[in-house]
Amino acid sequence: MNTSVSNNIGHTTTAPATKKLALGATVNIPPRRLDFEFSTDSERYYYDNNPYLSSFLTTLSSLFPAGESFFVEAVRHYRERITDPVLKAQVAGFIGQEAMHSKEHQGFNDMATRQGYPVDKLDRDVTKLLDLVQKTLPKPVQLAATVALEHYTAIIAEMLLRDADVQQKFSVEARHLWLWHALEENEHKTVAYDVYQQMVGSYGLRVATMALTTVIFFAVTFAFHTRMLAADGQLFKFRQTWQAMKYLWNGKKGVFSRLLPQYLDFFKPSFHPKDHDTDALLAQWKEILFAKEDGVLYEQLKNKSAVGVH
Repeated sequence: MNTSVSNNIGHTTTAPATKKLALGATVNIPPRRLDFEFSTDSERYYYDNNPYLSSFLTTLSSLFPAGESFFVEAVRHYRERITDPVLKAQVAGFIGQEAMHSKEHQGFNDMATRQGYPVDKLDRDVTKLLDLVQKTLPKPVQLAATVALEHYTAIIAEMLLRDADVQQKFSVEARHLWLWHALEENEHKTVAYDVYQQMVGSYGLRVATMALTTVIFFAVTFAFHTRMLAADGQLFKFRQTWQAMKYLWNGKKGVFSRLLPQYLDFFKPSFHPKDHDTDALLAQWKEILFAKEDGVLYEQLKNKSAVGVH
């Protein structure tokens, strides 16, 4: 819509309307639309030219479209009962960001499927699993599982944003996707937790669900990654597997094993995601990725006005 205004010499001019800011953007959880494009020619081994680690990350990506949709539905179920306007706006931002994550990782996964990985079959299987969860488990348990998995994504995303060595091992194309996703995971990391605390609040259910979710998550990831390695002819390359496992799980040096203290924080009765302070880190990465003209992804951002980027 345009707005007509009179100037000081009596003529009427038409001023362009300001696009409405997305609700999530008003609470620093803007749903950014980037429309990444991936082709069959995209690098197959996009992480350090390593078949094991690249397929492991693609295995994680295979979980995201259905997983993010599950998170959205678990939180959306409680949206109308939330009375705090700030939390309600944060929920809108959470839903918007997770929807974009599903969309962009679906494109990434489609690329991997075209390259010969069984990602489409993995997506089908995790969708069936989560459909069963939604049909059989009470809504508070579904929300508790969302809180648990959001803790996983938040601490892994924080590691990625802090570790320059890990970042540089990605191809440029994949790095942009994973850094954008990591930024937004930390922007909305408190939302599902705060909804849970207001709507459910049970410490026992929260930690019990985390324990069970951890077992299921590792079992599913192991089974799915085994299928990915088999499809790529990499399953029985034991030396490569051993080196990759050391990279991921070698105590304080392992990319994932060094996150154990942050993971265990979740089991403290007083825990809150904001205990892991990432405000300065997020400000730094928003500047790197989306600063006007200089941001790495500024030109790619499709909805600049709606998310407060001009």
